[in-house]
Amino acid sequence: MAYKVLVTPRSFGRHSNEPDEILKRFGVEVKKNPYSKIMTEEQMIEEIKDVDGIIVGVDPLSKEVLQHAEKLKVISKYGVGIDNIDISYAKERNIKVARAMNANADAVADYTFALMMAVARKVVKIDKECRKSNWKKITTIDVHKKTLGLVGLGNIGKKVAQRAKGFEMDVLAYDLMPDYEYANSSGVQYVNHLDEIFLKSDFISLHLPLNKHTEHIISKDQFKLMKSIAVIVNTARGGLIDEQALSEALQEQLIWGAGIDVFESEPPQNKELLGLDNIVIGSHCAASTVQAIDNMGIISSENLVELFEKDNEKA
Repeated sequence: MAYKVLVTPRSFGRHSNEPDEILKRFGVEVKKNPYSKIMTEEQMIEEIKDVDGIIVGVDPLSKEVLQHAEKLKVISKYGVGIDNIDISYAKERNIKVARAMNANADAVADYTFALMMAVARKVVKIDKECRKSNWKKITTIDVHKKTLGLVGLGNIGKKVAQRAKGFEMDVLAYDLMPDYEYANSSGVQYVNHLDEIFLKSDFISLHLPLNKHTEHIISKDQFKLMKSIAVIVNTARGGLIDEQALSEALQEQLIWGAGIDVFESEPPQNKELLGLDNIVIGSHCAASTVQAIDNMGIISSENLVELFEKDNEKA
């Protein structure tokens, strides 16, 4: 049986033809994102009508979209975050969903640490001044032997913790499903209350999915708890931080700074953030390395084929 598949991520197969070869060997007919951007709901509805499967990035797979996908059997996520997919409705329709686990964890952990370093040491500001021939020394803050607080200790959070140990940092973590075996073996200390992360940490890094429980988990009250030299980093999902509260905290210098790779809408609607020099901004690019892109393409293609094969076995 020949399956038709929509592939939405623009970076799919950019550096390697292996993801396409995996699909070709299985006999999949592939159509790729024709818009050269993240698709809207309306565009997804048009493109998804006649497909059996989809390899999806961050494009919306809401109930409204999925209702128009009458033939859809499988969804293969190009990455791990599934907040753009209506999982409940997919389950109701018996549409199988797979994620590319660990495909980009190292890349995101590296970028998380890069943002921490850049904000702490004011790398971007120093670079700008040097380009204006201003060689005046700019005082910054240390990372070595400071306290890192991780909100969420899944695969990526654990990899950030590993990197922090190289800087001899004390690592605190808050997670609703604690992995005590990992914590005990790696020297990570769990805290009982989220506020302890904000009160005790010099650096705070978010590694959570976005849902109704985590939306704006960082807002005005949380910024008030943080140290004046605290740095907050978000490479997880836009919406975890109240961006207006972030803007005010940075302008009022309640914290040292922020490294933000993800926003509620991209580019961010709050243009004040773009003018501040104590924030380093990313374009949702933490996972955008050659190796991670290759891994995501290969794993998401293999997952798709595996789901189709299981579907064939049932037929």
